[in-house]
Amino acid sequence: MTNLLLVLLSIFVFLVSIFFLIIYKKKYNRSKKIKKFSSLIPTANEQKYNPDINTNNWDLHKIRLNKFGRSQYKGLTFFISSEDRIYYLSEKGTKVYC
Repeated sequence: MTNLLLVLLSIFVFLVSIFFLIIYKKKYNRSKKIKKFSSLIPTANEQKYNPDINTNNWDLHKIRLNKFGRSQYKGLTFFISSEDRIYYLSEKGTKVYC
């Protein structure tokens, strides 16, 4: 009788340990938490087609102004007005024409 109880107890402990291992594996699966990040330095193609990326390249800045009507150059966002004049907004929100 004690042998039967011992066998049943060992089977129960074995099944409970497997159950907890399965739950632990699902809860702390690290392979699903790894995400790939895009590069921090934009490529030339990304800079060409995204006027919101800051650039120091004057030629690229002019191309983006003509194509999109706005472009970031050296930390400022420049716009083209309806009269084809280039301006940026000051801290107070007034237009400063170049």
